[in-house]
Amino acid sequence: MSAAPTGTVSRDGTVTLSGTYRCSSLSGPGPVFVSSTVGAGEMRRGIGGTVATCDGVEHSWVNQDKPVHGALMPPGPAEVEATLVHLDTSSGLPMPSIIATDRHGIELRPAKG
Repeated sequence: MSAAPTGTVSRDGTVTLSGTYRCSSLSGPGPVFVSSTVGAGEMRRGIGGTVATCDGVEHSWVNQDKPVHGALMPPGPAEVEATLVHLDTSSGLPMPSIIATDRHGIELRPAKG
C-alpha cells in the first residue's frame, strides 16, 4: 500500500491523490476499499474511495474529491494517509478491518488545465 509523493488540487478545489496497492484473496466476505485523506495544518479532508481488487497483483488507485463546504485545500506541503480497508460482512453488519496503511508528507501541486 503506498501513496504517491505528489497530488494535485484544481482551481475548483478538487483534490486528486494516487498510489498503488496489492492484496490477496481474503478469508471473509465483503468488499475492500482504498480510502485516503489529505491534511495541511488543522485542515483534514477525506478524498474519495476506490474499490480494490484483491488478486495478489499490484494495482494503481486514484481518489478524487471536491469539498462540498468549507475552505479549499491549498497547493503546497501536506500529509497524505492511504488505507486499504476490508469491510467484513460475515456477521451481517459490515465491520472495517485495516489491511495496510501509508502515511507521509506530500506536495499538492496545482492541477494543469
